[in-house]
This record gives sequence, structure tokens and C-alpha cells, in this order.
Amino acid sequence: MPKITSISTYQPPYTLQQANAEELTKELFYAKMPKLERYLKVFENGGIETRHFCVPPEWHRTNHSFEERNNLYIELATQYSVNVIQACLQNKAFLASSISPQDIDAIIFVSSTGIATPSIDARIMNKLAFSDRLKRIPLWGLGCAGGAAGVSRAYDFCQAHPTAKVLVVCVELCSLTFQPNDISKSNLIGASLFADGAACILVCGDNATINTIKPTPAILATGSKWMPDSENVMGWHIKNSGLHVIFQKSIPTIITNWLGPFVEQFLLEQELYSEQLTHFIAHPGGKKVLKAYEDTLYLSSQKTDISREILRHHGNMSSPTVLYVLEQFMLHEGKVDDTGLLVALGPGFCAEAVLLKWRE
Repeated sequence: MPKITSISTYQPPYTLQQANAEELTKELFYAKMPKLERYLKVFENGGIETRHFCVPPEWHRTNHSFEERNNLYIELATQYSVNVIQACLQNKAFLASSISPQDIDAIIFVSSTGIATPSIDARIMNKLAFSDRLKRIPLWGLGCAGGAAGVSRAYDFCQAHPTAKVLVVCVELCSLTFQPNDISKSNLIGASLFADGAACILVCGDNATINTIKPTPAILATGSKWMPDSENVMGWHIKNSGLHVIFQKSIPTIITNWLGPFVEQFLLEQELYSEQLTHFIAHPGGKKVLKAYEDTLYLSSQKTDISREILRHHGNMSSPTVLYVLEQFMLHEGKVDDTGLLVALGPGFCAEAVLLKWRE
């Protein structure tokens, strides 16, 4: 079974306390948005203390065109990808020896917060010594589900190519999408929740030659679920000024009524129940989302503690966030024969589930 043999994450350079983010938002929207004080409570009630960004707070005090935002996205997404790939391939917490980029067979690049053709993976290849025969698989538009989807597609690739070594790289620069002139409630919620981040995992097929120094999660099975006619639940409105966030307040209800039965069915297909899971590796979309996971799957709050900690210290970074959660399980929690379920939701509306089992 393909396994995740190394993982790394990257912290962007500008850290902002949630109280300071609230003050900045108040400054930017005070003259534009009625009942602002009431809406600002989302900053205090979201379970977030700090977030990390690719631009300093003052960057948002001036207007920026879509072109300027996107050019900065291309530059920084490439830079952060290089950093997180190098860290993953040299991670002594998991690998007995470093792996050369030349030995990688495929790269899956996941992002939804900027546009680039050629895609960012091609630009990364000009910075690191990958083979010019590397298979490139860019995934765009999956939003918060992208990290889990990337793991699933790496599993598919390694099932077809058992000697393969595949990188999954997730980079999101949500701060570059913030719209200071959009007075919608969705935009304000996004301002209270979203952050920037990058993560990378190395997935290897059964016959790949690689030495690890601690138990790592093998991928037993993956599952996907899509909800018809749900384009307006979550996503982007693309306008002249850039990407404007779409959020429906019904997302926690959807988790309870729609995701719960999917996860239960997925586990039953693997002859498992949620009570048998050692670890629940959830994308922390928000405080209410985590509570909805607990309610629909009958999980104790302890099962979502690590997801809650990542949300508290990093916010919602979209696609990389679930890999930040996975990193903590791989570093500190996972033991031989532990079973874990990795779950994330995203635009479509869709869900991705990955069943993991720790092995030597």
C-alpha cells in the first residue's frame, strides 16, 4: 500500500494576533458596513488566536489590482513551494537519508488562491533539480478539500506505478484574495478565518526504495463525495478586482446531514466504525465545522484537539491545513497499527476521505 513517508509545513513571515486582525478589519470597513460591530464578533468567537500571512498588515490599507495580487501569488507560491519541498525531502524526523528531487516521479500541485499558466509546478522545476521527465499534475479549484484530494490522487498514481515517489505540494495565499471594498458577510467571515500556508508530503509506492526511521501512515483507501447543484455553498466569485469568497452559513448543517452518512458508509466499506478510529485528522474549516464533525460522527472532543490547535495557531489556510494537522499526528501521535481518517471539505460542494494505518 502506498505510504506517506515524509511531511513538512511552512510558516509565512508575518504573524498577526486575532485581536489585531479584528482592529485592522474594523479600520477598513468602519465607514462602509452597517452593523459592523455585531459582525466583528466572528473574530472573537472563531477559536483563532494567531494567523500567518505572506504580506504585512499595512499592505491591505491600499488598493491592489487583480494583476498585482496574482503576480505576487506566482512569485511567493513558487518560493514557498521550493522551501517546503526541500524541507520534506530532507526531513530527518522521518527519513534515514535525504532524497534528491531527481528521484521524484510526479508532483501534484494544489492551490486555489491564484492563477498561473504554466502552473506553479513548472516554475518550481526551474528552481530545483527535478528530472525533465517529471509528471506534473496541477489541481486547481478544490479549495479546502485540496489537501486531502492531493493525497488521494498520489495514492492513485502509486497504485498504478508501485515504484513511484510522488510529492503533493499545497500552497494557499488567502491574504492576497482579501477584498477591502467587499462589504458582504462572506468577505468578513473570510477575513476572520483565512490565512496563508504551505505543506508538502512525500507518498511512495509499495516497491519504492526508501528508508524511514519511524512508523508512517500507509493509505488503505480513499473516497470522494459530491453534492449536486451546490456551487453556491463555497467558492469564489471571480470579478475584475479578483477572487471574492462565497460562504453559506449552512455548512455545519451540511456536515451533519450529508457528510456523516458518507463517512459512515465509507468506513463500513472498509469494515470499520468511527469508534474504531485511533485518530481523526480533520481539516479545521472553523470552530463550528469541528463541532459538526464531533456531533455527526459521535466523536469526543479529544479526537479533534489537534485540528483545533492548528486552527487556533494558524487559522484556516485552505488546502494545506489538513496536512498541518497530519504533520502533528506523524510527529507525535502515530504508532504501529493505529488507524486514522483524514477528512476535508471544499467547493463543489465535495468531501474527500483518506483511511490511514501506521506501519513500520
